[in-house]
Amino acid sequence: MTVSQLRRPPTAVPPPAVRARDLIRSEWTKLRSVRANLWTLLIAALVTIGLTAVVAHTIATAPAPPDRGPITPLIESFLGYAEYTVLPVSILGVLAFTSEYSTGLIRTTLVAVPRRWALLAAKAAVAGGAALAAGEVLAFALFFLTQGLQSGHGRGGLSITHPGVPAAVVAAGFLLPACVLTGLGLGAIVRHTAGAIAATVGVIYLLAALCLLLPSPWKEDIGRLTLPFAAYQVVSLHPQPHLFGPAASVVVLIAWPAVILAAAAIVISRRDV
Repeated sequence: MTVSQLRRPPTAVPPPAVRARDLIRSEWTKLRSVRANLWTLLIAALVTIGLTAVVAHTIATAPAPPDRGPITPLIESFLGYAEYTVLPVSILGVLAFTSEYSTGLIRTTLVAVPRRWALLAAKAAVAGGAALAAGEVLAFALFFLTQGLQSGHGRGGLSITHPGVPAAVVAAGFLLPACVLTGLGLGAIVRHTAGAIAATVGVIYLLAALCLLLPSPWKEDIGRLTLPFAAYQVVSLHPQPHLFGPAASVVVLIAWPAVILAAAAIVISRRDV
């Protein structure tokens, strides 16, 4: 070591807040620079709005009010949302991690960010924040569209000021980031795109579908722990009495991504790449 090297002052380490800001900015740049992400979100939103409008118009103009069964006018606003928005956007959450493994970029990323839990946290903050903003905008748009069609044809559309409606619509928007973060965590654990997508579909949809095949009371006892059953409870003005209440169902929606992300943080911190 030379004398000049000995006299060189040590490089200042940026404070944690600056490092976190730079890391989040980097992940945001990655997310928005991939045009497929924006196009996927836009197409999913347009398809959801279009199909929701068709279904709502069909119901509103029917000769007689159809027998909705357990489907209330509020839940009708989000049927297309659950089918045509949640799944494609959740897959984007998977790709936020697995695409870096498939291209080999993950090695460069881990050299730049040795603290892997910090990398996961930044990806979760960016993906979850973007999904929350998109989910809330779409949820309110679907609500006003559906209820406007219902009230316009004299079928008893709900007002946004109706008791319980604001909380239900906000909860519907929260479902999207919950599923996106679930996909992100599974992508970090599995690493392979196809396997992570299959795992995400299984967690979001398949578990609940399997519960429907079980006899009572197992169907309700196990189903209340799944994302679709919990989502139904938080967007319904008349929750099913044999399932968790809305507050406990919100906890279920939070617990799934929280547990999976915690497991992902442990897994990615213990393996080589």
